[in-house]
Amino acid sequence: MALPLTSLRPFWRAVLAELLGTLVLVSAVLGSLMPGPGEASGGPLYPALAVGVAIVAVAHCFGEISGAQVNPAVTLALLATRRVDSLRAVFFICAQCVGACLGTGALYLALPLKTTADHFVNKVPLELNAAQALGVEILCTFQMVFTVFSAEDQRRRDSPEPGNLAVGFAHTAGARFSGASMNPARTLGPAIITGFWENHWVYWIGPILGAVLAGVSHDFFFAPSASRQKLVACLTCKDIEIVETASMTGSSLSTVTQNAIRAKQGNKTDN
Repeated sequence: MALPLTSLRPFWRAVLAELLGTLVLVSAVLGSLMPGPGEASGGPLYPALAVGVAIVAVAHCFGEISGAQVNPAVTLALLATRRVDSLRAVFFICAQCVGACLGTGALYLALPLKTTADHFVNKVPLELNAAQALGVEILCTFQMVFTVFSAEDQRRRDSPEPGNLAVGFAHTAGARFSGASMNPARTLGPAIITGFWENHWVYWIGPILGAVLAGVSHDFFFAPSASRQKLVACLTCKDIEIVETASMTGSSLSTVTQNAIRAKQGNKTDN
């Protein structure tokens, strides 16, 4: 049975929001890396500020539509903690990679000198080796994704704290040491356009490991609803929402489960 158009429209709007959000983010970051005419590169400060400001803007524009994840590592962390389903995660990651490639390609076509595109690429600094850069990527992405999860929990509790600003600042860390990609899509776009793939794996494995570790540690150890039952429910593919509700309200798990079953049965009857 085909899904009605009204059910598909929000999903495709969210996918398009991820594509456009990643396009804006990547083009802003890469643009900040470009030196002006006759000028040297601005160093790590400009791209760090650019990514922070761009994240705040993208979150403001697309946060209510798709969550403004704009990062495959963030999406995989949400998938690991079962905050998004696998189908949505696959489409979001594909949209993010396409958006990054489009943003990089558009900026590359606008360049007067194609050789300056070398500034786009994430490279392991000469003073570091690949293993050290991998560690930096894991640490930087860990703190960034942990901030994302914390800000989302505060938003759920209607906290007045500006979560988008905190997430934006979290994206500015680590640029001095490894380029601080923290975003595989941001690295993939320039690699495809320029053909530079040296140590490319660092900027996929590092952010993904850091993001998944941050999401799991926050949801199952530091969040107000964290509990052993919630971790077991995730590992055994049970309904996390029921366990989370029980831990937040202080009710027994059996009582919350019975109430959830009655609510689902009531919805089925109404439908």
